[in-house]
Amino acid sequence: MSRHIQVTFDAHDPRALSSFWRDVLGYVHPGPPGVDLPEGADPLAAWDEFLARLGVPEDQRNTRSAIEDPAGQGPRVFFQQVQEEKVAKNRVHLDVRAAPGLQGEERMAALEAECDRLVALGATRLRRSEPEPPMSAGFLVLADPEGNEFCLD
Repeated sequence: MSRHIQVTFDAHDPRALSSFWRDVLGYVHPGPPGVDLPEGADPLAAWDEFLARLGVPEDQRNTRSAIEDPAGQGPRVFFQQVQEEKVAKNRVHLDVRAAPGLQGEERMAALEAECDRLVALGATRLRRSEPEPPMSAGFLVLADPEGNEFCLD
C-alpha cells in the first residue's frame, strides 16, 4: 500500500514562506477546519479570525502554515516555526519541474523565464548547470526567501 506524504519546512516566518511556495507551486492555503470560505475569501485572514476565536495569542498565530495542491495530486506542504538558523546545505530539496519535455536551449530558456518569475517572488538565483547529455538536461539552482535550496528542472 502506498503512503501519502507531507513535505515539512522549518521556517522563521511560516506565513511568508508558505505564501512564497504557494505562488511557486500554484498551490492554495486551505481554510480553517469547519470554516466554509466564500469564493474569493482570503484563507489567511480566515485563519487569523479562527485562531483569535480560539484564544490563540496574536504572537503565536504565525507558528504554522500549510499549502495544498488544489487538484489534490501533489503533497501537502507544511511550514513550522523554529528559532534555529539554517547552517548547511539542505540534505533534501524540491525539484520544481518547470520545463517538462523540453530539451537544449528551449529547455534552458523556459527555466530562465521561470527563474525570473521566482526571483521576483523573493527567490535567489544560485547557479546554472548546463545540459550535459545523456546524464543531465540542465537545471538552475535557487534558494527560497529563507535560504532553502531548490532546483528548477
